Amino acid sequence: MTDFTFLLQPDRGQPARDIHVVHPDRYEAWAAEQTPRVRAALAAHRVTGKPGNRAVLPGDAADDWSMLLVCNEALDSPWRIASLGDGLPEGTYRLAGNAPVGAAGLGWLLAQHRFARYRKADPVPHRVLLTDDHAGIEHTVRLARATALVRDLVDTGASDMGPAELQAEAAALADRHSATLAVTSGDALRTGHPMIHAVGRAAADHRAPRLIELEWGDASHPRVAIVGKGVCFDSGGLDIKPSAGMRLMKKDMGGAAHALALAGLVMQAGLPVHLHLLIPAVENAISADAFRPGDVLTTRKGVTVENTNTDAEGRLIIADALTKAGEAAPALVIDFATLTGAARVALGPDLPATFVNDDALAADLFAAADAVKDPLWRLPLWDGYDDMLKSDVADMVNAPDGGFAGAVTAALFLRRFVAAGTPWAHLDTFAWRPAAKPGRPKGGEAYGLRAAFELLRRRFPA
Repeated sequence: MTDFTFLLQPDRGQPARDIHVVHPDRYEAWAAEQTPRVRAALAAHRVTGKPGNRAVLPGDAADDWSMLLVCNEALDSPWRIASLGDGLPEGTYRLAGNAPVGAAGLGWLLAQHRFARYRKADPVPHRVLLTDDHAGIEHTVRLARATALVRDLVDTGASDMGPAELQAEAAALADRHSATLAVTSGDALRTGHPMIHAVGRAAADHRAPRLIELEWGDASHPRVAIVGKGVCFDSGGLDIKPSAGMRLMKKDMGGAAHALALAGLVMQAGLPVHLHLLIPAVENAISADAFRPGDVLTTRKGVTVENTNTDAEGRLIIADALTKAGEAAPALVIDFATLTGAARVALGPDLPATFVNDDALAADLFAAADAVKDPLWRLPLWDGYDDMLKSDVADMVNAPDGGFAGAVTAALFLRRFVAAGTPWAHLDTFAWRPAAKPGRPKGGEAYGLRAAFELLRRRFPA
């Protein structure tokens, strides 16, 4: 992973090139204040004041220059100067006029991250940004590392990121923070976590299903459970996906990647919580022993589920994990899952469909999301659709017929496995960026990670 440590440094007056960030509405007035040489350079670069315009501005000496970026991003946007973090020559920079860097430091760091597991990447020049927020550097670097972790895990091919590899990531995290790791795998899942076993049992032995659990912190502190969907590859099972639908299914463990990253942030920050991380990790494969449409599955909770679609497997494994989490009476449960195509149809890739069973928790979560510019969008746990989960032969189905309100009915399915009275947030996230933006390459992406961490920082201050 990229070493972000030296790319954001305290500003102590050391030499650095200036970056002028000018809003389009302010551009004409700013240009009028510049020297004739600078105005000539602006004309040569055909700068008109449109967002995204940039130019190298000459200084007084032959080797003296600064950079202009015309930008309409908000002052508190993490992506305000991300395009420069990926485009300037190696060197040290500061915002002109001692303007505060603020959240923009995150985009500067992430613009310099590269996923290079499978090919030799060109060397990335070290572009150092100076900031007067000395105390905030460590926090920003941690966020960059956590985001890069999600991206790297999701970008890794499924042959190199199966259930065993997710377990190894959790083990490494536990070792770094002196946490306890427990893993239940293979046939041992049959009685305690039968739906995790059912979904994952068709995979090869070396990719056997498992429930990965990490615990950390003082048992006297409020218990916080983080659950992440770890479907390391989703063929769709016997309800097999078409090739186009299978193309990106290496990313179906994106919920687990978010959960691992969030758990790491909690432990690094030393939040006063008793952390319980749960990752049900499976491959939804096809074999003679694959679970079938029409099978009736018994859950850890004891209710029965008629499997109407083997491609609606994520909610099955999360259900057993949510049941396990609820048995320890957590103060809060958050789950991340690449759960439904319906959420993407409704909201696109940038907005995780967010379901919350507690209005106070929802208010706090969305306030945190707004504060860190990590947007979420609340969808309803609409009780009127609960009847869609009725089964003729079991307590419920996993996927209603008709296809209506797919993200809502999936969330309603999960709600049945949340312990009564437990505040719970479910983020149906895409974990993938289909087109690049500054600081955000095409590929694996963290959506809702910073919002969830900000919520926990505010609720449980260190």
